[in-house]
Amino acid sequence: MTGLQPREFTWVIAGRLAVAERVGGSGFQHRRVRREEEIAWLRAAGINTVLSLLPGNQNLAAYAAGGLKAVHEPLLELEPAAVERVLAVLRALLRDRGVVLLLHRDTIDDAVAGILAGYLVYSGLVGDPIQATALIQEILRRPLGPEARAVIPPVPGA
Repeated sequence: MTGLQPREFTWVIAGRLAVAERVGGSGFQHRRVRREEEIAWLRAAGINTVLSLLPGNQNLAAYAAGGLKAVHEPLLELEPAAVERVLAVLRALLRDRGVVLLLHRDTIDDAVAGILAGYLVYSGLVGDPIQATALIQEILRRPLGPEARAVIPPVPGA
């Protein structure tokens, strides 16, 4: 495969939903050439859409120039309205069977982990929040802290 794999790239749902740190690195570590290489790698891996949770519009133009659809949903705080908005966007994007999505923020932190576990419950893919938590912990190879667990919705209709 061409390009360079983004840092912490992991498939959450094989061939449909992946997660990684910000493409090209974050802050002082960000490099244009690395970003271009990572975008090339994402395209080769089948990714065609990026959902950025960054507070600013970093990389959106680069994604478009690289042939990726870019969606920006800033996640500034893990308040219920913001989490609900991000979960709704995730569900809407993934309803399109042609979308292969990369979700990212500067790092894969508790906010991202909580959103991923929350999406599994919110979309109905996993019926139990405890099971969703365990799955995401296994996929990301890290425990979910209280901040992540707080954003996982209860079972719909419960």
